Amino acid sequence: MPNGTTNVCLIGNKFMGRAHANAYLKVNKFFTNLPSQAVMHTVVGRNVEENQTFANRWGFKNTSNDWKAAIRNPEIDLVDVTSPNNAHAEMSIAALEAGKHVACEKPLAGSLDDARAMRDAARKAKKQKTSVWYVYRRCPAVALAHQLVKEGRLGRIYHVRAYYLQDWAGPDVPLIWRFSRKVSGSGAHGDLGAHIIDMARFVTGDEFDSVNGCITETFIKEREIPQAGSKGGIAAGAAGGTAKKGKVDVDDATLFLARLKGGAACTFESTRFATGNQNKNGLEINGEKGAIMFNFEDMNHLNFYDRTIDRKVQGWTSIMATHGGSHPYADAWWPDAHIIGYEHSFINQTADILSVLGGKPPVVPLPDFEDAWKTQQVLEAAFLSAKEDRTVKISEIK
Repeated sequence: MPNGTTNVCLIGNKFMGRAHANAYLKVNKFFTNLPSQAVMHTVVGRNVEENQTFANRWGFKNTSNDWKAAIRNPEIDLVDVTSPNNAHAEMSIAALEAGKHVACEKPLAGSLDDARAMRDAARKAKKQKTSVWYVYRRCPAVALAHQLVKEGRLGRIYHVRAYYLQDWAGPDVPLIWRFSRKVSGSGAHGDLGAHIIDMARFVTGDEFDSVNGCITETFIKEREIPQAGSKGGIAAGAAGGTAKKGKVDVDDATLFLARLKGGAACTFESTRFATGNQNKNGLEINGEKGAIMFNFEDMNHLNFYDRTIDRKVQGWTSIMATHGGSHPYADAWWPDAHIIGYEHSFINQTADILSVLGGKPPVVPLPDFEDAWKTQQVLEAAFLSAKEDRTVKISEIK
């Protein structure tokens, strides 16, 4: 990274590509003391025309439709993988072998074997840094919850209650890649469940001991095959289905119970069929001294209950996590109560990535491939619990 710059190669120009591109465009404008400047060097996409349009819109200097050649470019420092899950391993491992730092979208991979291979490649490439885009860690309210637990403000943790509820996947949505096991690896479990598993691990500072009682359900068994080139957001391809139908072979909803090593009892629910909930990513933790509640649909607030104060004034406090000097990341943004949004979590993570690449600590821990492997183990244990109808110890998932 010569002259304090980090040349970025972004693979992918769809929903996540936009979120990441915006982060690289904005990060040094708000985080002014970072050890490195993000340079939008190259964007990679399969469609040449779409790729050039994306580059012009977001400010990338170069385009390529050959990701293998792009990552070997000696000018590239950081490769950012936003492809569908089945391509994470090949692209990330190749980038590490080419001597590049790697940032990869979540989940780590579409399969346990691929995730293991990525973890092992990161271990082997000792000089390169890796990170995974579990961006909800970068919401100031979630980062504050992590700090409160670390300070002992909740004491011993009794319960973890986590849920990620969306409602976009109705029967009219066609058979996009998110409904294909070959491409995505799983449905709501890997897409949404991975986030709440990571968030629970991050906030509690504890690891999973076992998973049991897992059930999965696919509500819509067949969907129309989308027309080539149809577009959308999360449901990319939703416009313009055909009369032909294909089989859905991933979960629409997954629910499971778990126990942490510290003894906490946990419930997890992820679904794309929770009518009335558009992006309700929630976490509740009950401890002996206090409790927290977070809901991403109200992302600037953390609800905190302090059981150690006089009983006559105990009650839930709604903390607006926007105060510079008190709340994580808030210094970079606006005056108190001038709230931030979804895109800021990506910018906050980009700032932490640049800090780590420059030898400085992140604001809160940055998940690398080793860390993300532990979330992948829990994902796998849940599916194994559902398949075999038994309790699965995380130590079984090698």
